[in-house]
Amino acid sequence: MDKVRELLKQSTNTIVFTGAGMSTESGLPDFRSKDSGLWERFNPQELATIDALHNRKKDFLEFYQYRLQTLIDVEPHEGHYILSEWENTGKIHGIITQNVDGFHHKAGNQLVQELHGSFRKFHCHACDKAYEQQSFLQGETICSCGGTIRPNIVLFGESLPTEAFHAAERWSEKAELFIVLGSSLTVSPANMFPLIAKEHGAKLVIVNHDPTPYDEYADMIINDKSIKETLIEWQSK
Repeated sequence: MDKVRELLKQSTNTIVFTGAGMSTESGLPDFRSKDSGLWERFNPQELATIDALHNRKKDFLEFYQYRLQTLIDVEPHEGHYILSEWENTGKIHGIITQNVDGFHHKAGNQLVQELHGSFRKFHCHACDKAYEQQSFLQGETICSCGGTIRPNIVLFGESLPTEAFHAAERWSEKAELFIVLGSSLTVSPANMFPLIAKEHGAKLVIVNHDPTPYDEYADMIINDKSIKETLIEWQSK
């Protein structure tokens, strides 16, 4: 822990990369996990797709209304607020996230690249008109143009948002310290950013419950503590 505190102190450009493990510590179910309650009612692998939006519209909308309801009942944990404080004090210089819950923004971070989009906003798939999440939750699912209202997230079968992807790439290239929090680093192409940072000379720290394919490249690996506990310890002293 002292080594990471020293790296944080010395680095003039620290980037944090967060995955599902960051959110599950708040109590948010990981929809990829068949142990989550989502699987009792839905098959996310079938419904979180562009095909379902077009061909199973009723099931698609029911699934995402359910996901949104589970999301608004959960709050960011202390680790999210530590990252927000670190951004405000210049200790970190950006967050790249695979998560769509918007918890980093909710905790106060502004420098966030959301690789898979976010539930913070909704839009019409046909005309792109913007909608708020509350109206979607209350049943407003069809736009005035007749198109389907959907969350601003990346569905299976869609490309990652170009602006966020290229910004994340630039941040990774310039990082002196790159910290992974709660990602299995198995989802491509998002998992390329830690390697880009490492190839450009950054120190790489990985905090994850299970081993990742990139552990061999890491300067430090933490598997035996939660993300929240780890950030609290790094925050101390």
